[in-house]
Amino acid sequence: MTSATDRSQRWNRLLELLADAGRLSVDEAAARLGVSPATARRDFTALADQQLATRTHGGIVATSVAYQLPARYRGGDEAKQRVAEYAAGLVNPDEVVGLNGGTTTTAVARALAGRPDLPVGADNRLTLVTNALNIAGEMVLRPHLRTICLGGMARRESYELHGPLAERALAELRLDTVVLGVDALSAEGGAQCRHLDEAGINAEMARRAGRVVVVATAEKLERTALARICPIEDVDILVMDTAADEAEIATIRQAGVRVELV
Repeated sequence: MTSATDRSQRWNRLLELLADAGRLSVDEAAARLGVSPATARRDFTALADQQLATRTHGGIVATSVAYQLPARYRGGDEAKQRVAEYAAGLVNPDEVVGLNGGTTTTAVARALAGRPDLPVGADNRLTLVTNALNIAGEMVLRPHLRTICLGGMARRESYELHGPLAERALAELRLDTVVLGVDALSAEGGAQCRHLDEAGINAEMARRAGRVVVVATAEKLERTALARICPIEDVDILVMDTAADEAEIATIRQAGVRVELV
């Protein structure tokens, strides 16, 4: 049986191929992915159902704004995909979930949107709150999700909105869970990012959430960054790949953080 992670990795690879070519036939996709034509057709249908592409006779055409993003946002990193799939599985289907910007949180948003157990009723849909324009632009296409985008000034490097408008919008919201991508993480320095303006919004999202989930790949433990989002004690769950340094993970666990290595 194909796992959800394998399926998501195929879909991400299809998105990469579509970003380059604009359209694919069933035979082309099957050959590039090393799968049967029947599997390629099912993948095409799944992407079309999520409004990430448009089915054509014998093929598929790219339609999502996500394909116009830089390549680093299109997936392909297996460790990051494992982290994203696991983090998405931690979310209850009727929660209000905050997401800051970044490649890992973008992968989490896609994994959330692809969950088959999400309710579709207008009153109990999974609600995503984000300050990332790319996440909002992609998720708003999903009819089974409710997407709230914070206002503010945009940084083109990360697509994140920041400033007084974003802070004012957050002041009126309550989050069940916030999923934070970080530029660096340590027991001593906590969750960190490179830019002061983004750190302020990320910190406010963490304060407004009942649960803080940090998603990161192992190299983030080897870095430091300018601005602290929150101390390590404010992180409830860290989801990271298994290449993480054992000594640093042990120190983070001693701080009371639940660490999931995937």
